[in-house]
Amino acid sequence: QVQLVESGGGLVQAGDSLTLSCVSSTQLFSSYAMGWVLQAPGKEREFVAKIGMSGSSKEYADSVKGRFTISRDNAKNTVYLQMHGLTPEDTAVYFCVASTTVVGQRFLSPSWGRGTQVTVSS
Repeated sequence: QVQLVESGGGLVQAGDSLTLSCVSSTQLFSSYAMGWVLQAPGKEREFVAKIGMSGSSKEYADSVKGRFTISRDNAKNTVYLQMHGLTPEDTAVYFCVASTTVVGQRFLSPSWGRGTQVTVSS
């Protein structure tokens, strides 16, 4: 299991931007695909974005395409999620996820962070 610690969440207004960070404890960070998953109140977790081990491959949920950008810095064992044009519908707990195998939008045998709350007011 990989330890992951998210940060950067908070309360913002609609239209604002926010950047989430996730730091990993593993020295094998570059061996993991990384991603972000959100969980809104009363709902199941849903895929937000993923990034491949080198950072060249990225995929986004349709709901965030053009607004969110995932990136990683393997030298810092960190993955980021830049979020622009936030709406109240983006309100959720955002979880960082790591996996050596990702099939589509599913992370197999994932390691999870504890999540960071993002709240967007209208």
